[in-house]
Amino acid sequence: MDMPQKPNFQAVDPATAKPGRSYPGHTPDEALEIARKARSAFEGWRRTGIAERAAMMRRAAAVLRARQDEFSTLMTDEMGKTLTEGRAEVEKCAGNCDFFAEHAAAFLADRPVDMGGPKAKVAFRPLGTILAVMPWNFPFWQVFRFAAPTLMAGNTAVLKHASNVPGCALAIEDVFREAGFPEDVFRTLLIPSRDVRAVIESDAIAALSLTGSVEAGRQVATQAGGVLKKCVLELGGSDAYVVLEDAHIEGAAEVAAAARMVNGGQSCIAGKRFIVVAQVREAFEQALVKAMAAYQIGDPRQAETRLGPMQSVDARDHIHRQVVESVAKGARLLIGGEVPNKPGAWYPATVLTDVRPGMPAHDEEVFGPVAAVIEARDEADAIRIANDSPFGLGSGVLTGDLERGERIATEELEAGMSFVNQNVRSDSRLPFGGVKHSGYGRECSEFGIHEFVNIKTVLVHPEPRAIHGSE
Repeated sequence: MDMPQKPNFQAVDPATAKPGRSYPGHTPDEALEIARKARSAFEGWRRTGIAERAAMMRRAAAVLRARQDEFSTLMTDEMGKTLTEGRAEVEKCAGNCDFFAEHAAAFLADRPVDMGGPKAKVAFRPLGTILAVMPWNFPFWQVFRFAAPTLMAGNTAVLKHASNVPGCALAIEDVFREAGFPEDVFRTLLIPSRDVRAVIESDAIAALSLTGSVEAGRQVATQAGGVLKKCVLELGGSDAYVVLEDAHIEGAAEVAAAARMVNGGQSCIAGKRFIVVAQVREAFEQALVKAMAAYQIGDPRQAETRLGPMQSVDARDHIHRQVVESVAKGARLLIGGEVPNKPGAWYPATVLTDVRPGMPAHDEEVFGPVAAVIEARDEADAIRIANDSPFGLGSGVLTGDLERGERIATEELEAGMSFVNQNVRSDSRLPFGGVKHSGYGRECSEFGIHEFVNIKTVLVHPEPRAIHGSE
């Protein structure tokens, strides 16, 4: 019988479209064996004291900071992130490790319940080995956002990262090794997507987390459901920002541009639809064009660059097709929208207005530096348009009336996160996740660490006593 061939993972520099380093992957059998080793490591890790886990997690934060330049360069080489954003991403990962090292004990502490007699409590205990299927756009943060709470809860973890960031995937495993975590507590699998199902179905895996596209979420949720395994899904987004007539227009435009251009627009929580009441639309458009023009294409390895390449030429071409089709259906181009005549996956900061239903810029997630301006009659119409989307990840309100903004954010917008007068972002202290086709479950904060634990009821009565007549 022929032995299965090892897959090969080839990194490509998006700035030049030239091949980078290649990495040998794992066969399906090797992947399953790694998962089994992680499950075996769980038996010892779950009994490791939380203070000892926290000490290792703090060392992981120190490793990240010490190797910040190396890791930010690796992200630039593999997916085109600017060095400036890459350095910030590494620091954010380190901060997340510190946060859960400090707070996990309190988040996981037993909680007494007054039953008026017998002793009762809720305990939080780990589930086993958790599989993480992660995307390329924040190749360190997405993983550490999952890994820090998951490992602090006493689980072990196996990572299947995006195929275009193999170096990042292996570097993350190396961080935990260098920090002193036992060898198989966190492992990376270099496997193609077609081999993920067998890992999901393996008895070694207790649950899984996926950040990715809606289609990937459907597939993984179906596979996990078939073997009755919990999953947390953070999927796509088409975040809407409502710009009201009482907003400070220049400030609102700066927030909108920052929301749209995070990671070159390649973010699920990037602002994508800017819904502006009619009486301030023209003023907002002018301010937004000025703010977006400040994001000039440049070498991602230069500190002053604010917009590097897209992650691949194919991804760039898809973005451009969405823009071209939207313009063909009546949208107006205010800035950008032309593919630069040079090698690499470049696309400029772009603003479309007169965006309406039926256009890709309105109906689809545009995963790049393209802002869509949509006119609304008034507040109620703006809220209707914002909610008229299959997605519900983040949302924003830009207004001079904070009470009004808080009411809309809290009560009206159908999203997992709603920010007033700031761009949506993830934070270790706040639950992160969406509704509708943006997925389910939460990451970060106390809510995130509780996703992959057994929330266990324990009742202790001083002597045997049967209770009849209830379920």
